[in-house]
Amino acid sequence: RPNAAIKMKWKNFSGDYVSVLDEKGKQEFEIYCLPKLRAAIHSFPKQGEHIFAKSLKEHKTYSSIETQFRRWRKSLGEAAKPFVLHGLRKLSIVQLAEAGCSDAEIQAITGQSLEMVAYYRQGASRKALSKSAQLKRLENENI
Repeated sequence: RPNAAIKMKWKNFSGDYVSVLDEKGKQEFEIYCLPKLRAAIHSFPKQGEHIFAKSLKEHKTYSSIETQFRRWRKSLGEAAKPFVLHGLRKLSIVQLAEAGCSDAEIQAITGQSLEMVAYYRQGASRKALSKSAQLKRLENENI
């Protein structure tokens, strides 16, 4: 969820993992953080305890981040127009599904229920999923 990311603190990052708070379930869990994302986060200037710092102790608001996101999106042109800040988690689920991840793997990253993962998985490209499935089949059959 965008708000969880906005409230994230530097201390949430430890080695290859990031501790994420599921605001709905009031549960904290660790997920693997891709090297590219870790590098991007660690390139941000440290101006407080939060990654998106408003001051030393406060994080920026959803509104301020969303405004920055819209400005950045606009700079990318028409291709980025359909993307909204709140929809990034859905986009992640679709990308993970297209990469061949199981529902359990996707749930481990997003913290969503299996029902919600299955619902958002419907947006995944059938073409991409078929390729991923067939390649896994080849690996298992040693054809």
